[in-house]
Amino acid sequence: QVQLVEAGGGSVQAGGSLRLSCAASGFTFSIYPMGWFRQAPGKERELVAAISRSGGGTYYADSVKGRFTVSRDNAKNTVYLQMNSLNTEDTAVYYCARPVGRLLSFSQANTYGYWGQGTQVTVSS
Repeated sequence: QVQLVEAGGGSVQAGGSLRLSCAASGFTFSIYPMGWFRQAPGKERELVAAISRSGGGTYYADSVKGRFTVSRDNAKNTVYLQMNSLNTEDTAVYYCARPVGRLLSFSQANTYGYWGQGTQVTVSS
Protein backbone atom coordinates (compact mmCIF):
# COMPACT_ATOMS: atom_id res chain seq x y z
CA GLN A 1 0.00 0.00 0.00
CA VAL A 2 1.02 3.63 -0.41
CA GLN A 3 3.24 4.84 2.40
CA LEU A 4 4.59 8.35 2.79
CA VAL A 5 6.86 9.14 5.71
CA GLU A 6 7.91 12.72 6.41
CA ALA A 7 10.97 13.79 8.35
CA GLY A 8 12.88 16.96 9.11
CA GLY A 9 10.39 19.07 10.99
CA GLY A 10 11.28 20.94 14.13
CA SER A 11 11.53 24.32 15.76
CA VAL A 12 13.41 27.21 14.23
CA GLN A 13 13.63 30.95 14.70
CA ALA A 14 12.23 33.35 12.17
CA GLY A 15 14.59 33.75 9.25
CA GLY A 16 15.89 30.24 9.61
CA SER A 17 15.69 27.23 7.33
CA LEU A 18 14.50 23.65 7.43
CA ARG A 19 14.55 20.81 4.94
CA LEU A 20 11.74 18.31 4.94
CA SER A 21 11.97 14.94 3.29
CA CYS A 22 9.34 12.37 2.40
CA ALA A 23 10.21 8.75 1.76
CA ALA A 24 7.69 6.98 -0.44
CA SER A 25 6.99 3.28 -0.82
CA GLY A 26 4.32 0.92 -2.04
CA PHE A 27 4.02 2.41 -5.53
CA THR A 28 6.15 3.38 -8.53
CA PHE A 29 7.35 6.74 -7.27
CA SER A 30 8.78 8.08 -10.52
CA ILE A 31 5.46 8.06 -12.40
CA TYR A 32 3.55 10.20 -9.90
CA PRO A 33 3.70 13.91 -9.20
CA MET A 34 4.09 14.74 -5.53
CA GLY A 35 2.98 17.57 -3.33
CA TRP A 36 3.52 19.22 0.03
CA PHE A 37 0.60 20.52 2.05
CA ARG A 38 0.43 22.28 5.39
CA GLN A 39 -2.23 22.83 7.97
CA ALA A 40 -2.03 25.45 10.67
CA PRO A 41 -4.27 25.36 13.75
CA GLY A 42 -7.78 26.49 12.88
CA LYS A 43 -7.03 26.68 9.16
CA GLU A 44 -7.72 24.47 6.18
CA ARG A 45 -5.03 22.29 4.71
CA GLU A 46 -3.36 24.07 1.81
CA LEU A 47 -1.15 22.96 -1.04
CA VAL A 48 2.13 24.86 -0.77
CA ALA A 49 4.35 23.13 -3.35
CA ALA A 50 4.23 20.36 -5.89
CA ILE A 51 6.50 18.75 -8.41
CA SER A 52 5.97 16.85 -11.62
CA ARG A 53 7.01 13.25 -12.19
CA SER A 54 10.35 14.17 -13.73
CA GLY A 55 10.94 17.17 -11.53
CA GLY A 56 10.88 19.52 -14.50
CA GLY A 57 7.69 21.24 -13.43
CA THR A 58 6.89 22.81 -10.08
CA TYR A 59 4.06 24.68 -8.39
CA TYR A 60 4.25 27.04 -5.41
CA ALA A 61 1.59 28.83 -3.47
CA ASP A 62 2.03 32.58 -3.51
CA SER A 63 2.72 32.57 0.22
CA VAL A 64 5.90 30.52 -0.18
CA LYS A 65 7.08 31.47 -3.65
CA GLY A 66 10.73 32.50 -3.64
CA ARG A 67 11.34 30.97 -0.19
CA PHE A 68 10.49 27.28 -0.59
CA THR A 69 11.95 24.85 -3.12
CA VAL A 70 10.51 21.43 -3.91
CA SER A 71 12.69 18.73 -5.42
CA ARG A 72 12.74 14.98 -5.82
CA ASP A 73 15.15 12.12 -6.22
CA ASN A 74 13.44 9.32 -8.12
CA ALA A 75 16.34 6.96 -7.47
CA LYS A 76 15.73 7.32 -3.73
CA ASN A 77 11.91 7.53 -3.89
CA THR A 78 12.12 10.76 -1.94
CA VAL A 79 10.68 14.24 -2.29
CA TYR A 80 12.09 17.25 -0.47
CA LEU A 81 10.93 20.67 0.62
CA GLN A 82 13.65 23.22 1.32
CA MET A 83 12.20 26.05 3.37
CA ASN A 84 14.16 29.27 3.73
CA SER A 85 13.39 32.63 5.31
CA LEU A 86 10.82 31.03 7.54
CA ASN A 87 8.37 33.23 9.39
CA THR A 88 5.82 32.59 12.10
CA GLU A 89 3.05 32.18 9.54
CA ASP A 90 4.82 29.07 8.25
CA THR A 91 4.10 27.28 11.52
CA ALA A 92 2.00 24.25 10.66
CA VAL A 93 1.98 20.51 10.27
CA TYR A 94 3.47 19.69 6.87
CA TYR A 95 2.24 16.72 4.89
CA CYS A 96 3.65 14.91 1.91
CA ALA A 97 0.97 13.79 -0.53
CA ARG A 98 0.38 11.88 -3.73
CA PRO A 99 -2.37 12.38 -6.27
CA VAL A 100 -4.94 9.64 -6.73
CA GLY A 101 -3.99 9.34 -10.39
CA ARG A 102 -0.63 9.86 -12.01
CA LEU A 103 -1.97 11.99 -14.86
CA LEU A 104 -3.93 14.40 -12.68
CA SER A 105 -2.85 18.00 -12.33
CA PHE A 106 -0.31 18.31 -9.53
CA SER A 107 -1.19 21.95 -8.87
CA GLN A 108 -4.79 21.16 -7.93
CA ALA A 109 -5.22 20.31 -4.27
CA ASN A 110 -8.29 18.16 -4.82
CA THR A 111 -6.37 15.61 -6.90
CA TYR A 112 -4.41 14.38 -3.89
CA GLY A 113 -5.65 11.34 -2.06
CA TYR A 114 -2.73 9.84 -0.17
CA TRP A 115 -1.05 11.51 2.80
CA GLY A 116 1.79 11.02 5.16
CA GLN A 117 1.43 11.34 8.91
CA GLY A 118 2.77 14.88 8.91
CA THR A 119 5.69 16.63 10.56
CA GLN A 120 5.44 19.70 12.78
CA VAL A 121 7.23 22.90 11.83
CA THR A 122 7.27 25.63 14.44
CA VAL A 123 8.74 29.05 13.72
CA SER A 124 9.28 31.41 16.63
CA SER A 125 9.86 35.16 16.48
